[in-house]
Amino acid sequence: MVEVITTISIWIIPVTICFILIIALIKKVPAYEAFVEGGKEGLKMSVSLLPFLLGMMVAIGILRSSGAMDAFIGLLDPVLDKIGFPSEVAPLALIRSISGTAALGVTAEIIQTYGPDSFIGRLASTMQGSTDTTLYILTVYFGAVGVKKMGEALKVGLIADFIGIIMSVIIVTWLFL
Repeated sequence: MVEVITTISIWIIPVTICFILIIALIKKVPAYEAFVEGGKEGLKMSVSLLPFLLGMMVAIGILRSSGAMDAFIGLLDPVLDKIGFPSEVAPLALIRSISGTAALGVTAEIIQTYGPDSFIGRLASTMQGSTDTTLYILTVYFGAVGVKKMGEALKVGLIADFIGIIMSVIIVTWLFL
């Protein structure tokens, strides 16, 4: 089974590229020109995303540096203990839907402190992979394309993040405790 997965992982990208080029050839689409045009559009999009990205990073930096995050977690500690949620991963659970970079930093700190094979380290890693940066996505990508009504996307994204967090705790507890 490992050999099959290794073979697939080696060949998936070259086969995909060849498939795209064959389809472009059949449909008589100038593949290189379309690729370059897509690159230009991507560059324009990334430039338009910079102000949103910068604002989000500054806000998260202020939140962490000011100690507001630690104070908030301190208030939640009694409740978290009662429901069996490790308070060590609470900052990750709160910051993950805001910024992937900040969440990765929190995850790295947790793993450095508790170790990658500890319950807390495994939980942080699972939580990192089971949730998404909902507020970041809405702010940056929806803002860049001009979407004004994002209420439903916000609800669904935050519910998915919440379920990812809860299921991370349940699964890691079930598998490793």
